[in-house]
Amino acid sequence: MADVSRETLSRDAELLKDTVREAGALALALFRTDLKKWIKGSSSPVSEADIAVNDLLEARLRSATPHYGWLSEESADDADRLAKRRVWIVDPIDGTRGYLAGREDWCVSVALVEDNTPLFAAVFAPASDEFFFAVRGQGATRNEMELLATPGTALDFTRVAGPKPLVERLTTDSGDITLHPRIASLALRLCRVADGSLDAAFAGGNSHDWDLAAAHLIVQEANGRMTALSGEGILYNCREVTHGVLVAAGRDRHASIVAHFRDRLPV
Repeated sequence: MADVSRETLSRDAELLKDTVREAGALALALFRTDLKKWIKGSSSPVSEADIAVNDLLEARLRSATPHYGWLSEESADDADRLAKRRVWIVDPIDGTRGYLAGREDWCVSVALVEDNTPLFAAVFAPASDEFFFAVRGQGATRNEMELLATPGTALDFTRVAGPKPLVERLTTDSGDITLHPRIASLALRLCRVADGSLDAAFAGGNSHDWDLAAAHLIVQEANGRMTALSGEGILYNCREVTHGVLVAAGRDRHASIVAHFRDRLPV
């Protein structure tokens, strides 16, 4: 694909904002209503709300950008995306379990990935009216206010979220640690690092492109980093869309956490 003009990229950014807001409004309208729901795979819940929001996102985004690829949790995977330079990566409702339980910590998460790295990102939590947005190299915002991850390297475990057995590996203290309460949406958990609510957040193994891509850019543009525990970077729109254990934090704290785990990884 030839290089896309600045005008087209600006159009894509506005398209993303408008479409994710519309999708969030639909998800909110269906929230806490009597929905059909079922289990896909071995244990993943899905509802008619997930499908309706996915259908809206796909109709709006794909009709406006027919030459871009598409990867969504609620769409059949199309290998044609692998040949595309730009791909929409979509989670219509991230945190479906929380959504179906009537909790408010869920979101719509969409990224436009270019050459395997996020270019634009939108994460919208309609129940709390929080709209996170980022453009590569241009910073991140929540409701148009600039975001900045917390500085420093200290670890207050009440400001760390993720699987407790994993986080416990950060300390030699044998006492019980208290973590930040679980956040149903992984994308929103990561965005809490970007907005300074959390000092660090972990993703257990088996997260997917659609859980991560948008929040990854938002963390990055808020002066944070998100990588594997080894410090290895994350690529998107590859044939394999599942990822191992990841950590997100402000840059200095992230470096300290990665160094801690790297020293303890088997040679």
